Amino acid sequence: MSITIKTSAEGTSRRIAVMGEVDVSNASELRDAVEEAFSSNPSAVEIDLAEVPYIDSTGIGVLVGAAHRGKESGAAVTVSNPQRNVLRVLSMLGVEDELGMGK
Repeated sequence: MSITIKTSAEGTSRRIAVMGEVDVSNASELRDAVEEAFSSNPSAVEIDLAEVPYIDSTGIGVLVGAAHRGKESGAAVTVSNPQRNVLRVLSMLGVEDELGMGK
């Protein structure tokens, strides 16, 4: 599987838009994009999953790692627009609040 990742900046915030299935074969690409976003010491990082129909445990690990990195650096990390299947998995794992998706 392949994914497409588009990053953008607005002021001190960074946005990472992900398209495609995120799994063990390509999660390193998402991890690299997250690392690149944090390299500029952002105030906030948004990871937009609107175009992600599936994410496995490796991809979820990257998201949780980003949240931890945000806490360490003082940057707000949010995961936005998850599709229903992805949201269900994140809910089952209980990581919504950690990923800035609190209700």
